[in-house]
Amino acid sequence: MNLAVETASAVPAWQDTARDPGARADALIAAMTLREKIAQLFGVWVGASDEGGEVAPYQHEMEEPPALDTLLPHGLGQLTRPFGTAPVDPATGALSLMRTQQRIAAANRFGIPAVAHEECLAGFAAWKATAYPVPLAWGAAFDPALVRRMAAAIGRDMRAVGVHQGLAPVLDVVRDARWGRVEETVGEDPYLVGTVGTAYVQGLESTGIVATLKHFAGYSASRAGRNLAPVGMGTRERADVILPPFEMAVREGGARSVMHAYTDTDGVPSAADDRLLTELLRDTWGFTGTVVADYFGIGFLRTLHGVAGDWAEAAGAALAAGVDVELPTVKTFGEPLVEAITTGRLPERLVDRALRRVLVQKAELGLLDPDWTPVPAVLAGADLTDPTALRGTVDLDPAGNRELAREIAEQSVVLLRNDGTLPLARPARIALIGPNADEATAVLGCYAFPVHVGRQHPDTPVGLRMPTLREALAAEFDGAEIHTVTGTGVDDGSTAGFAEAAALARRADVVVLALGDRAGLFGRGTSGEGCDAESLELPGAQQQLLDTLLDTGTPVVVVLLAGRPYALGRAVDEAAAIVQTFFPGEEGTGALAGVLSGRVEPSGRLPVSVPRRPGVQPSSYLAARLAGPTDVSSTDPTPAYGFGHGLTYTAFAWSDLAVETGRTDTAGEFRLSFTVRNTGGRPGTEVVQLYLHDPVASVVQPVQRLIGYRRVPLGPGEECRITAAVPADLASFTGRDGRRIVEPGTLELRLAASSTDPRLTAEVELTGPVRTVDHTRRLHPVLDVLDVR
Repeated sequence: MNLAVETASAVPAWQDTARDPGARADALIAAMTLREKIAQLFGVWVGASDEGGEVAPYQHEMEEPPALDTLLPHGLGQLTRPFGTAPVDPATGALSLMRTQQRIAAANRFGIPAVAHEECLAGFAAWKATAYPVPLAWGAAFDPALVRRMAAAIGRDMRAVGVHQGLAPVLDVVRDARWGRVEETVGEDPYLVGTVGTAYVQGLESTGIVATLKHFAGYSASRAGRNLAPVGMGTRERADVILPPFEMAVREGGARSVMHAYTDTDGVPSAADDRLLTELLRDTWGFTGTVVADYFGIGFLRTLHGVAGDWAEAAGAALAAGVDVELPTVKTFGEPLVEAITTGRLPERLVDRALRRVLVQKAELGLLDPDWTPVPAVLAGADLTDPTALRGTVDLDPAGNRELAREIAEQSVVLLRNDGTLPLARPARIALIGPNADEATAVLGCYAFPVHVGRQHPDTPVGLRMPTLREALAAEFDGAEIHTVTGTGVDDGSTAGFAEAAALARRADVVVLALGDRAGLFGRGTSGEGCDAESLELPGAQQQLLDTLLDTGTPVVVVLLAGRPYALGRAVDEAAAIVQTFFPGEEGTGALAGVLSGRVEPSGRLPVSVPRRPGVQPSSYLAARLAGPTDVSSTDPTPAYGFGHGLTYTAFAWSDLAVETGRTDTAGEFRLSFTVRNTGGRPGTEVVQLYLHDPVASVVQPVQRLIGYRRVPLGPGEECRITAAVPADLASFTGRDGRRIVEPGTLELRLAASSTDPRLTAEVELTGPVRTVDHTRRLHPVLDVLDVR
């Protein structure tokens, strides 16, 4: 059989590396049968039914896929989670993946291997791989460069063992903190989410790993904060809040894959939305990569959304909309799709369109090259004949990774309140109380391997060194007496331990009260996928325990290890200090202990608002005037601590605002400068935040929105001059006719320490006509730090 047009050197055209990837893909498509084409458009999840537990929605309600042996002669597009399904030694897993790839390539007549993908939301989700802080902690750090370094480390580890694609980052913007997946997001502001998420993409892609943006789009805006629920939002909220992070990551990050969201918006599921997945993503933004299904999401078009009458109709709707790959395993893209095309129900061109994108990406990954090898970097030169000798030879948690995890954890600790108790002097007696006081996994989110998969295998060691908070405090406060009781569980509601906890508190110099969440999946935790909250009251009896300890009179330092913000009741006014962390990863307790002692200067800022009352959701700082407190409503959504808030152990003065260009046309930019000085006696980091306030616009605008930020470290007495160039494009919004516009008028540029703490305000003016802008508009101000002295 003539498989394809060959080059002069008899190398098949699709293997000719001198050709453009698109030409190679076209040659291969021309040589393929229909079944061979479709086989490249789905993945297979080996072992998910009997090893992985339930880690995806409705995982065990889908029928089992055909046996692998029956699929492989036609080829295979993707391998789902070869490391993230069950605990496997990294070296053994790399060898197993290598052998599986050899088997896949040998079984199909073109010798094409699969793309292997893994979760990497807070690190490579594999046994013994570094567990970094969750994305909400990245947001608290306000440091994209650091996140870029972390993502590169994650990508190198994945690439070294043979993985090609990572299912991260999550670019959903928090709209309701009751949503269980808040921990997976970067925060409630689209600019923060976009800049931090784009940095993650850049780091991952720099190592050759395909970054996958998710969940496109609107998943976080579900009604009542319920997972996988309908979304009710207008076109402007979608355009101005939900979409900008994805737009930035496509344009500036170079992401090569996008995952559709589970949800529907105004009755149209994302998996079947051609205006979203084709017209906007591809035709407007110019995205050229692959769109992959969220797990079982194409099947959900039939079972959950009811927009498809059978599996073939679901497959056709997804393909027509622009979905290229069915994950995690074959369902609708198998026999139903084959039959629909052979009987004429669906046109084969839909398959060819998706296939070309898949094959172009495989060509770019080197998977179509004649010298492709399945041997991953970690096994190069190793003796592969004795698998037992390989165990323990691959380290996915080296010192460099741990150092990065420590740095991010330290920068993400947010000091919410401090009456002067912190940093702690050398206390003689510390009462460490609370459900997270002596629990190693309290630092992990729901996509960290020990939580996500490890809990399904209780006899398998965690595989990481994660000191508990008790151990970290003992190391930090050498010589202090530290007595520990839990007082209550995370969510068991028990008050039986209150009396013991109160007695211990009364005998101590200070109470460190460790509260928060237990990450889990689908109701097996208090935070995580499918672990939504009815209110933002602390889970279980934790608030009652907090109140009981406040009544003892001993200073109480509240420490939160959580996946979302919680209302803290009396503690907002009565606690000696409140320290917030968002699942800070394997080095998190050391970071916390360092902040409590003063060894680490607190520099984190809130990526989400902390509510004053537990039942006022949904609320966000990114809201219009009507969302604020009024005399005509009995509820007050004013937060206890607003977006961007965070204290330090020093003080900063802002002064000498100079507006060099305060009037410009709608295509110009404003220029200004100001001074920030550390007026305290300790080093510290101020996070300069730039907000835009548009007092009069043709459509309702949020009172203010973040348009820029910069971390500014200063020693005691040091000051610096900061200049800001602010393009008029940053004042753009979606107008009444759906176009993005910049309107003339007066604006305020607020230079602030948080959304609730403006320090300097510049009133500026845009002149000239209304200007229409598009996806090529400028996305950032330029904030330069000069003359540190």
